[in-house]
Amino acid sequence: MFTKECVETFLKDQLQLFDEKVAETPEEAEEFLEEMMAVVLDSLQEVQDYFEESGMDAYELSLDELAEASEVFKLPSGKYLVVEA
Repeated sequence: MFTKECVETFLKDQLQLFDEKVAETPEEAEEFLEEMMAVVLDSLQEVQDYFEESGMDAYELSLDELAEASEVFKLPSGKYLVVEA
């Protein structure tokens, strides 16, 4: 289960990752995040480590470049929601 913050942020910013909306309601957004096995991480360093563990050469990217990645959604709390399409 994702927090309201995650769901609302994804719903608002989903077009940074997709060409068209994949969810119209908070319920659809939460279901989509669960299906995509999205993760919430505490810092960009954790995002970098997560991508490395997933097989991406993330250590070649700066933390600023990671923050701009379409799969990375900055949450108001300062955490990061990662949704791999």
